[in-house]
Amino acid sequence: MTKPLVFAIPKGRILKEALPMLEAAGIIPESAFLDKESRLLRFKTNRPDVEIIRVRAFDVATFVAHGAAQMGIVGSDVIEEFSYPELYAPVDLNIGHCRLSIAEPKRLAQDDDPREWSHVRVATKYPHLTHRHFEARGVQAECIKLNGAMEIAPALGLAGRIVDLVSSGRTLEENGLVEVERIMPISARLVVNRAAFKMRAGDIAPLVENFRRLVGVADNVA
Repeated sequence: MTKPLVFAIPKGRILKEALPMLEAAGIIPESAFLDKESRLLRFKTNRPDVEIIRVRAFDVATFVAHGAAQMGIVGSDVIEEFSYPELYAPVDLNIGHCRLSIAEPKRLAQDDDPREWSHVRVATKYPHLTHRHFEARGVQAECIKLNGAMEIAPALGLAGRIVDLVSSGRTLEENGLVEVERIMPISARLVVNRAAFKMRAGDIAPLVENFRRLVGVADNVA
């Protein structure tokens, strides 16, 4: 008997928008998935051939890239940060919109010009994306890897600037920071393990097409 497809869903900011889209595509999680008190990580769905795991956003890419999950939803920031060749991202879901930006303290920004930077020390959970961005500009970047609480790094002297996701900008404002440069726009993508797509095209391709129809993408799955 063929094992169920495993679909990885991220915790956090994308989940609220991803769930209705998942249901519209024909995958409805069991009620325990919505139980905020539940410690379960793996869930059944209305389809016996599809199960869901709920993990951290960065881990979605890892589970799918290594074949532990065959499909998932994750932000383009994560895809770009890891650059897993095993990941195929056939559909931009047009949800989870935000941007990856550089921010610094307001007092520093008053007299600062990003065009004059030659060396920066940055706190971020996106060291690869950050290095790539600054390298393209000829700026030497020293990246300090943090998994959260980036906004407090400048105040504590850990790094003068941060690179992080920005949506409304409220968190920056409350921590005395301002956005000084945008690196890239972000949205959530449907991702598929390339090997699984070849081996289980009959199971996966119809689901990809369902998501394509939801976002109005007319071309066929490659």
